[in-house]
This record gives sequence, C-alpha cells and structure tokens, in this order.
Amino acid sequence: MPLRWYGPADPNNATYRHFNRVVNFCLHAGAFAAVNSGLWFVQEMRHPWSHLDLWSEAWLGVLIVHLLVVIRLRPGKDADTDES
Repeated sequence: MPLRWYGPADPNNATYRHFNRVVNFCLHAGAFAAVNSGLWFVQEMRHPWSHLDLWSEAWLGVLIVHLLVVIRLRPGKDADTDES
C-alpha cells in the first residue's frame, strides 16, 4: 500500500512534518540499499575497492542516526487534536 497524505499539505501540522521525515528516511534507506548493492556487485565482479566496507559502515551509521532523529521527533499521540 503506497504512502499517502490525506488533506492539505500544512507544514505547521506536526503529523505532516513527521510524515515528511518518514518519507525522507525511506528515500534515504532506498538510496543506501541501491547504491551499496551496486557498489558491492561491481567490487565482486571486477574492481576491488579496499575502503568499501568502511564506506558502507559509515553510511549505515548516518542512516541509523537519521532513523533515530525521525523516531525522536515524532509527534505525541495528541498532536492531531491540538492542531485541529
């Protein structure tokens, strides 16, 4: 099921901002998976790159920090009722 936002796009709405952060995290995770897979595939096929494991671990660390920020900034349960 695709992610979908129902209603007007209001950047002042805490739920909308959280949804925006979640979508950005999903794009970040998808880019990480696609680029990392491609780099590891190319390395295994023909071109060894000695620093690829460090690169992958560093990017994974950034991805985990991004996830923690998304979780930390999620709105409370009463965010929708306060802003309606």
